[in-house]
Amino acid sequence: MSTQQIALITGANKGIGRGAAEQLAALGMTVVIGARDPERGERAAADLRVGGGDAHAVTLDVTDPETIAAAARQITERFGKLDVLINNAGITGSGQVDPSRAFDQVPSTVDLDMVRSVFETNVFGVIAVTNAMLPLLRHSPAPRIVNVASHAASITLLSDPEGPFAGLLPSAAYTPSKSALTALTVQYANEFRKDGILVNAVAPGYVDTDSNDHTGFLTVAEGAAVLVRLATVPADGPTGGFFAADGPVPW
Repeated sequence: MSTQQIALITGANKGIGRGAAEQLAALGMTVVIGARDPERGERAAADLRVGGGDAHAVTLDVTDPETIAAAARQITERFGKLDVLINNAGITGSGQVDPSRAFDQVPSTVDLDMVRSVFETNVFGVIAVTNAMLPLLRHSPAPRIVNVASHAASITLLSDPEGPFAGLLPSAAYTPSKSALTALTVQYANEFRKDGILVNAVAPGYVDTDSNDHTGFLTVAEGAAVLVRLATVPADGPTGGFFAADGPVPW
């Protein structure tokens, strides 16, 4: 089995996932770009190869068990292991920023089908992908799992009426899904602690991406940096934590 480090990033054909792929490739890792659209995934991988990175694409929809299983088989056949899994794929539930849909997620009027779809991707999809890739991660001498959450996942921050997020509209979909993801991160970390699999959640910050109609003030590279930092922590690094670029995020 190769000693080359292999990283899989879901939703990596653009945005923060793409940024993390570029940075991990620059560190010398082989990067597997998971994308729902195979053409976009292949283009992203080709762009990384042009830049000197070792990149490959797999078709991977985190809500589709067949594509998850197929991706696991492809990684097994080609590499035999996985050193880093970054669960980056996620949806807001309201699409890109649209003033006419600002109240879509208010709990008292939310569409339950929308809530289910958000949780299907942001929470259940993470479980499905993580569990499918676990046999590959167990073949790594230093496996790392990074779950991409948000500052909005912090119940401490969101419940403070004088805090930085006091002006946000209440959300019954995206925000609770990310809180659930951080809680799930702790449970995986507790299960895998004895096995040396380090599992952490990260909040990239308000990054300039499609999901916020490019209103974010951080660059993709800046947002991706914390993903890469937690994907490359040493054996004595943290597990079961929730981190942003400037340090731990309160639960």
